[in-house]
Amino acid sequence: MDDKKEVKIDTVSISDDEKTTPENTADITPDTPENETEKLNAQIAELTDKFLRLAAELENTRRRAALDVESAARNRAMSVAKKFLPVMDAIQAALTHSPEDDGIKSMAAAMNDAFTQIGITKIESVGQILNPQFHNAIQVIDAPADANPKPQPNTIASELQTGYMFGDTVLRTAMVTVYK
Repeated sequence: MDDKKEVKIDTVSISDDEKTTPENTADITPDTPENETEKLNAQIAELTDKFLRLAAELENTRRRAALDVESAARNRAMSVAKKFLPVMDAIQAALTHSPEDDGIKSMAAAMNDAFTQIGITKIESVGQILNPQFHNAIQVIDAPADANPKPQPNTIASELQTGYMFGDTVLRTAMVTVYK
């Protein structure tokens, strides 16, 4: 019997050591221009996203650094300003003791001008209602019986030590006496 049989092979099998997985199917599929374009567009989108994130992070770092520098400068200025408050207290005490002394008057005026230039202002107290943020009441007194109109309770009667502000920050609260 001479029956020759022909065998046709339609498919080729891959050996067991190289199993088909999603990772190596990309290598098997031919790179069409569409696939290559999609890959490049995805890579461009990823790199653009990374770039935008890094640019935003850099801008935030710059902004934080500028705020830190500004805060440090403000703290230094406040520290220096606090050191001048006792000098101003001494000048005010001398002015109270000798109100006609031209030398003391000129020193007080020079200090007031310097304080104004650097942004230090006095906290107004006498006649105001006590505000614990700006005033430290160290004494409570009775309102004078003959006062007309009679002052409200917690109205500041006198100031024992002047309080000062640096911009919107309290450098030192004013020490005051208040009416009952």
